[in-house]
Amino acid sequence: MTKYLFEANYVGEGIKGLMREGGTKRRDAVIEALKSVGGSLECFYYSFGETDVLGVFEIPDQASAAALSLMINATGSVNLRLKPLMTPEDIDEAAKKTPSYRPPGQ
Repeated sequence: MTKYLFEANYVGEGIKGLMREGGTKRRDAVIEALKSVGGSLECFYYSFGETDVLGVFEIPDQASAAALSLMINATGSVNLRLKPLMTPEDIDEAAKKTPSYRPPGQ
């Protein structure tokens, strides 16, 4: 399972829905959406400023994460952004690899 940091902003009718339903019901909706693709919620927080809600969830594969993101963003009520999270061990593995790359103009 891969962990993702999610950041979201409510827009338009999404803001009205949040105000009408409250924060816990929206969190519960996220939990149910994650369950529908085999994922689980690790943490969920509301904020203010540039980001309305953020947290971490686990999901089995990239296709499930993309499907969830597409489904949520397609509503037009929420703007969701996902960032895959890596462990220090993932970075250790990456540092051992030696990809080939030619910079532009060289």
